[in-house]
Amino acid sequence: MSSPLPERAADTTAEQPWPVRTLSVKISDYVDKMSPLWVEGQIVQLNRRPGAPTAYVTLRDAEVDMSLSVTVHVNTLDAMGPGLQQGARVVVHAKPTFWTKRGTLHLDARQMRPVGVGELLARLEHLKQLLRSEGLFEPARKKGLPFLPRTVGLICGRASAAEKDVVENARRRWPATQFEIRQVAVQGQDTVPQVIEALAELDAAAHVDVIVITRGGGGFEDLLPFSNETLVRAVATARTPVVSAIGHDEDTPLLDFVADVRASTPTDAAKRIVPDLADELAGLAQLRHRGAAGLQRRLVVERRHLEQLRGRPVLVAPETMVATRRAAVEVLRDRSRSRMTHRLERAHDQVVHLRGQLRALSPLQTLERGYAVVRHTDGQVVTDVATVAPDELLRVTVATGDFAVTPVS
Repeated sequence: MSSPLPERAADTTAEQPWPVRTLSVKISDYVDKMSPLWVEGQIVQLNRRPGAPTAYVTLRDAEVDMSLSVTVHVNTLDAMGPGLQQGARVVVHAKPTFWTKRGTLHLDARQMRPVGVGELLARLEHLKQLLRSEGLFEPARKKGLPFLPRTVGLICGRASAAEKDVVENARRRWPATQFEIRQVAVQGQDTVPQVIEALAELDAAAHVDVIVITRGGGGFEDLLPFSNETLVRAVATARTPVVSAIGHDEDTPLLDFVADVRASTPTDAAKRIVPDLADELAGLAQLRHRGAAGLQRRLVVERRHLEQLRGRPVLVAPETMVATRRAAVEVLRDRSRSRMTHRLERAHDQVVHLRGQLRALSPLQTLERGYAVVRHTDGQVVTDVATVAPDELLRVTVATGDFAVTPVS
C-alpha cells in the first residue's frame, strides 16, 4: 500500500512529490476561494463565433505586457453596444477560474463596461493634481535648452511624419544639426516601456544635449500613453533637457507639463532646439555694422577732443607756461636764500656764545690764572698733603704743560 500524499506543498520531497493532478486541483481550490473582482484592461483579441453563447477575449494590461483570457457571455457583449472592438479599454467584473486540464487561469466575466472618456479625464485630472502637488510642474525645476546642442536625441514613431518634420526643419535652420534617433511605438501598450527605455539611453549619452519626444496628432486614447505616470516621472528625473512635442497645439498630455519645454507641434520643436543660421548670420552682420559705426563715431569724438587739446595755449606755445612760472620760481629762490642766510647768521652767533660759555667753564681757564693741578704717579689728584709720601715723584699740570716735582720736607 502506497504512503499518503503530503497535505502541504512545503512537505513534498523528491521521494514524495505531488502528481500534476494534485497540484492542479489545489490551485483550482485556492482560486475558487477568491471573490469576484473588478479588473481593468485593454481588449487585444476578441473571438466570437456565430451561434456560440460564449465569446473569448484576451485582456491586456494598459501599461505592461501582461494579459489574461476572459470568457464572457455574448449577451454581456451585446449589452455594450456595437462600438466594442479590439483596442477598447474596459472594466470587467469577473470570477477567477483555474482550468485544471490545461493548467491555465482565466476570468469568467459577469459584467463588462467600457471605460468612458469622462472617467479617463477624471483620472488624468487626479494624476495631474498629484504631480502638481509634488512640484513636478514648477518652472524653477525646468532646465534651459542649450543654444546650439552637439547632438539632438529624438524619440519618435517608426518612419513617422513627426520624425521627418523635426529633422528636416531643424537642418533647414541649422544644416550641421546631428541627431541620435530612437524609433519606438507611439501608440498602444508598448509605447510607455519603449519610450522610457529610449529616454534612459539618450539621457545616459554624454554627447546628447537635448531630447525631443514627439508624435503626430491622434485621438484622445491614442495620446494616453504620454500621460502615463511612470513615463511622466521618468521625464521629470532626466538630467538632459526634454522637449515635448506631442500632437497638435490643442493636445496637452501630462508630458507637456513636466517637460522642460513644450512645443505645440514637431515643427515647433525643431524651431526651439536649434537657432536659425540665416538669422544668426544676419545678426552677426548687424552687430559688425553697429560695431563699425560705433567705432567710427568714437574716432570722430576722440579726434575732436584731440584737436581741442592741441588748440590750448599750453600746447601751442609750451614756453609760455615756463615763462609765467619762472618769475615765481625766482621769487621763491631769493626768499629761500634770504631765510637760509639769516638762519646761518643766527646759528653762528649761538655757536660763538656757547663757545665763550664753554671756555669760561673749562679747567684750562683756571690754569691760565696761575693755578696748577698736582697728581700722584697713578693719576690721582692730590687734595691732601698727608697723602704725599716723602721723596714721592709728583706731576704738576699748569696752563702751558706739566712737569715732575718732589716734595721738600
